[in-house]
Amino acid sequence: MAMGRPEVELVLNEGEHSQLMSITRSRSISAALVTRTRIVLAAADGEPNSAIAQRLQLTRATVGKRRLRFLEQRINGLYDEVRPGKPRTICDERLAQLIHKTLHTKPADGSTHWSVRTIAAETTISPTSMHRYFKLLGLQPHRSESFKLSTDQFFIEKLRDVVGL
Repeated sequence: MAMGRPEVELVLNEGEHSQLMSITRSRSISAALVTRTRIVLAAADGEPNSAIAQRLQLTRATVGKRRLRFLEQRINGLYDEVRPGKPRTICDERLAQLIHKTLHTKPADGSTHWSVRTIAAETTISPTSMHRYFKLLGLQPHRSESFKLSTDQFFIEKLRDVVGL
């Protein structure tokens, strides 16, 4: 005798089935996406959630969640949702000031260029955040013998476009 809620039948059309099969055969797609695809294909074949979970070494809750998301959103339900994160604490203007200071000034201690730690101490932004911004913006003042300043008058505007992505 079956226990629990009855599972909603999952029916695939021909296009969805061929797309899911190509995802499972792909070697360049993430393993998580392939696993979700296998869950959906097994559910479409009529396999119960408990058997799918046991075969793929997952929990029944995971299998049920993926089945329901596919029923609600179809192929788009297989992909990860955008996860919320902590919002940025440094505004665009402050970032522009930081870039301007890095590119157009030298440290007061007589150094030839700014390092992550010296600019962090000067601007009261954490060294970790400074490192992330240096890496994101490609700032490497320590890599050249003579630091070259950007001559593009629209550098800050272009920077905002890139950082905004």
